[in-house]
Amino acid sequence: MENSTHFKVFRLAAYGDIGQLKYFHFAVVTVLYVVIILANALLIGVICIERSLHEPMYLFLCALFVNQLYGSTGLFPALMFYLLSDTHDISLLYCYLQIYVLYTYGLTEFSNLSVMSYDRYISICYPLQYNNIMTPKTICGLILLPWVYSFFLIAIVISLSLRLQFCGNVLDRLYCDNYSVVKLACSNTMLNNIWGLVVTVLSISCTIFPTIYSYVRILQICLKSSKETKQKAFNTCTPHISSLLNFSFGWLFVIIQGRYETADLPPILRTILFVYFLICPPIFNPLMYGVRMVKIRHACNKVLGLNPET
Repeated sequence: MENSTHFKVFRLAAYGDIGQLKYFHFAVVTVLYVVIILANALLIGVICIERSLHEPMYLFLCALFVNQLYGSTGLFPALMFYLLSDTHDISLLYCYLQIYVLYTYGLTEFSNLSVMSYDRYISICYPLQYNNIMTPKTICGLILLPWVYSFFLIAIVISLSLRLQFCGNVLDRLYCDNYSVVKLACSNTMLNNIWGLVVTVLSISCTIFPTIYSYVRILQICLKSSKETKQKAFNTCTPHISSLLNFSFGWLFVIIQGRYETADLPPILRTILFVYFLICPPIFNPLMYGVRMVKIRHACNKVLGLNPET
């Protein structure tokens, strides 16, 4: 261990000095956050209020929207504060709390999308057994499991990072991320690297692989089915696939920027790519599901007092 110091704060260097533009950026971020809150809260409320939407597919969607509110809250209040602040220091405690919220959000999002793919798989491949398989107890378990799973895994990630001592405290980020924090450590990070690999393998095994399997089976069934069945599968699977690809691309941008040098990219582009997974899915998903899914669209119109046919 060399030149280690007991730092009490990290400095978020990505904010830089943007002068009077900070007020414009603050206004944009505030509008985005308000839109995310309103859009997700509306669909959560509609699904909870409307009994016709108390079906597994919509309950899993509700869990997705709740998680998006949770993840956005891990970024936007701090982002708004630091845009207007003259100093961009963040305490170690809040830094680790932010890492915990953002990482559990990401892992829960992937897990929820995997659960939704399983629901579509059962619905399309085993329609006659669907109600027997998707019992209230099973639905409750599939909603709670992603949260318990992600909260447990990331708690270990944070506990391993808490023991580290650091040689520096400058993060070239808009928010704290575990990989950047660990890179500043002077102490041994072998356990952090091993557990990070374990979490990655578990995440892929428990989310990506089941999702791929579900859609391979759905495709096999659709190739043998009637045109009506194919159309039904297309209507229910397209929004989910879009959500999965959208979030996966956003998370991929974060991984690439963390592991590889991206200094050649324009700063504004780097910033957008780094916050993409925290901004675009929480806006994109409510709008897409609200428009694409007829029952949700009609329920929203009913709650808002609009013409149900619009």
